[in-house]
Amino acid sequence: MNGVKKGKSRKRKSSEGAEKPAGGSVNDALEVLQWILSPVSVEDFQKSYWEKKSLYVKRNNPLYFKKITSLKQIDEVLRNESVLFTENVDITSYTNGERKTLNGTGRAIATNVWESYNEGCSVRFLNPQIFFKEIHLMDATLQEYFECMVGSNMYLTPPNSQGFAPHYDDIEAFILQIEGKKRWRLYEPRTPEEYLPRVSSRNFTQEEAGEPFMDVVLEPGDLLYFPRGTIHQAHTVQDHHSLHITISTYQKYSWADFLERVVPAALEIAIQSDPEFRRGLPLGLASYTGVTHSDIKCEKREEFRQKSKEFFAKLFKYAPIDDAVDQMQKNFQHDALPPVLTDSEKRRTITSRPNKFRDNGALVPRGKIFTVNTRFRMLRKNIFRIVMEEESVRLYYHVNNSKVYHEYEPVFLEVDSEVAPVAEKLIHEYPRFLSASEMNIPDVSAKDCLAMMTSLWENELLMTEEEPQSV
Repeated sequence: MNGVKKGKSRKRKSSEGAEKPAGGSVNDALEVLQWILSPVSVEDFQKSYWEKKSLYVKRNNPLYFKKITSLKQIDEVLRNESVLFTENVDITSYTNGERKTLNGTGRAIATNVWESYNEGCSVRFLNPQIFFKEIHLMDATLQEYFECMVGSNMYLTPPNSQGFAPHYDDIEAFILQIEGKKRWRLYEPRTPEEYLPRVSSRNFTQEEAGEPFMDVVLEPGDLLYFPRGTIHQAHTVQDHHSLHITISTYQKYSWADFLERVVPAALEIAIQSDPEFRRGLPLGLASYTGVTHSDIKCEKREEFRQKSKEFFAKLFKYAPIDDAVDQMQKNFQHDALPPVLTDSEKRRTITSRPNKFRDNGALVPRGKIFTVNTRFRMLRKNIFRIVMEEESVRLYYHVNNSKVYHEYEPVFLEVDSEVAPVAEKLIHEYPRFLSASEMNIPDVSAKDCLAMMTSLWENELLMTEEEPQSV
């Protein structure tokens, strides 16, 4: 466990709202999302398409997504990086209604991958952010807007081929066509249970998929969005390969996932706090409830139903809504990709301060770097989350996460509750830079504010407004 300082938790006051400067990581994310959706605005997309219906954008601009990656770059990665079958890449085919995975073992050698590709197989990169910086940057930026995990898969398919059977996924999907052409057919969910599903489907036959409501050919620069639960399949056209990336988000980030956390917690609190929840059930209950009596109307049965409704309504009083959201955001800190810092940002973080050593190998003390007038802000709006648990204040963060999903365990700093309002104010004031002298937190001195901010900076969670200099 990483720790700044241990202390008992106490209720903390929220900092007052203030006008905030434009910019910051959410603004950066909005710009990326707008670039993906253009000419449709983010506002119109959220209002008319998000979780509702599919969107097809025809651009007639083959270079629009070209900066993301290319066949040449994929070849360089396969030749120079340790890309592993199953863990990083899949070789797939779909012929005569049968879907197959044809992975080898160990490293996916470029020669072997291209041989399978020439034989008509698709190549799927499962975590391209590990090897392709532009994809890492795009996903890490977008997660600031969605406030949940954003991931990507990348698909390379040879001409006149298909790698996957018709199916639906449990994510919101953005298809960015980078090279070549691919025909996409989309089908409505077959039943209400398949609308906005929480798990992906099995493979369907053509007969099960039915008739498509959308049948389009994506060309370089085009975009296709569809909500989770949309059955889909894709096939390259004659004499054209296809390279596209699928950006995915909102997996297990629904009201159902929230309620699965908050309802059991509310019931546990209610049982502990309210004796009415512990009172015995009515005598004779089994004589007028259950499937045997479900069609019978009687006064006692109706009284029991009404009493049950009252308990459900009463349960909301005990619902720990904030704690449940904090726990979901704690999971996001574990899921999230590490941020991609600009050179300017790096110079204002602790990574710009290499350690120095004496001739005998002893570490040279850093000396004083900051004053109460040094201004800081969070590295990203969602770089850490304050969570109250086990009678302590913890800051869960993702700045040092691996680009490999869940390669490391969740990490947190445990902070003294007396100075936790410093972290709160940094959150509330983001993206504004603040100095310790500007904090104005009751019962917390500027000196203590600076100590807390310095500790967060040393843990790579803050950056300074100016490049730090020894003072």
